[in-house]
Amino acid sequence: MLLFKIVLGLIGLGIVVFVHELGHFLAARLAGIDVEAFSIGWGKPLLKRKVGNVEYRLGMFPIGGYCKMRGENEFREAWENRQKEVEPIKGTFFGANPFRRILVCFAGPFFNLLFAVLMLSIVWGAGMEVHTLGNRIILASDIRGEDLYPADAAGLKSGDRIVAIDGKETPYYHNIQEMVAINPEKNLNLTVERDGSILEIPVRPSLEKSTGAGRIGVYFWNEPVIEEVAPGSAASAAGLEKGDRILTANGETVRNSMDMYRTLETKPDLLELVFERNGNEKKTNLVPVYTDQGEADLGIGFAFIEYKTPALPFHQALFKGVKEAWKTLTLYLRSLGLLFRGIDLTKAVSGPVRITYMVGDIAAEGFGESISAGLRSMINFLSLISVALCIMNLLPLPILDGGMILLFIFEAFLHKPLHPKLVGVFQTVGVVLIFSLMAFALFGDILFLSNR
Repeated sequence: MLLFKIVLGLIGLGIVVFVHELGHFLAARLAGIDVEAFSIGWGKPLLKRKVGNVEYRLGMFPIGGYCKMRGENEFREAWENRQKEVEPIKGTFFGANPFRRILVCFAGPFFNLLFAVLMLSIVWGAGMEVHTLGNRIILASDIRGEDLYPADAAGLKSGDRIVAIDGKETPYYHNIQEMVAINPEKNLNLTVERDGSILEIPVRPSLEKSTGAGRIGVYFWNEPVIEEVAPGSAASAAGLEKGDRILTANGETVRNSMDMYRTLETKPDLLELVFERNGNEKKTNLVPVYTDQGEADLGIGFAFIEYKTPALPFHQALFKGVKEAWKTLTLYLRSLGLLFRGIDLTKAVSGPVRITYMVGDIAAEGFGESISAGLRSMINFLSLISVALCIMNLLPLPILDGGMILLFIFEAFLHKPLHPKLVGVFQTVGVVLIFSLMAFALFGDILFLSNR
């Protein structure tokens, strides 16, 4: 299963990188710049074929890729040879004027954004099956006991329904989760339904330093009705079936799925369950299985709310795709500011290993339901990765597309070629920064995978 997830992840990342490099490739050809090689993956080419003047390659390491343009290393060579400027040669990267080079650098990230819009439009055009929960909450402090969270300070109670946040309706838990996650340490006004009454309750989400997201300290109410029982699991051995409703566990009332898991905190060797099936109460004993991390694996999946979004016509699907891509873009931009607010970077910054695993994991989960669900899950996540790649590459850092664009804007403003030493130092600093970031992200990936 792990190998399957890795393969799916590599395919997904390969697609995103292909789109990015395709943007550079097409823009270079449009700008009259010769392309010498176009590769998916890094390292020694496993496959290569020359078509016209371009050599197409498949690299040994299938994460990343590149579009090699003629003369893109001329500045480094000029710097090493102590030249004061690079002689512009037609067809080379630095032989093109600064505006053409800016176009080429910008095209890669722009294609990633277009790809995200296209993928999201396809999903909305086909319609989505959504698995979610309602807006009824459970206080985390009721489950964990000793911890207090913003929800407790605000006066929220288990069983409350959060029906709106700052005037926006929140019929499902993911609506609430999104609003809270993107507003750490900002005041939110919750419209809460409690025992038939409507209350207005202000709350200020805290900053979760392991993720950079806001949190208020709530879980979401899931009725303890069994949706699926894994074959050969502890639940299957106990005779539980789809549709059974858990009533008590070891004598404790089970009102929701979290009550069930709270019973497991003491790691009991046996669960005495009372459940309802077809209107009749039944009893059974279940022997929990615990993972190496101490988590209980009962082999039970509780029921979620399921609904399907309508298949939209082309123009409406395209509009939704643009809207969702823009929302994701602004969310990522806001998230960048959180990197400087004391969050745990080893958990919040993902490297290629973790991203590959996440792409594959989400796709595999979806394929477990159906092929169409797997494709939708993968498309959705790839659109998120594409937007992230767009933003990261446009940051004004050396060696990234954004850094090069900044250099070329400076050159256009001066109306004269940049000194080779300036470009060389700029790129050298960029290489050090990027490899340092990759090493840091890889360290975080290793910590992540060690806990899988």
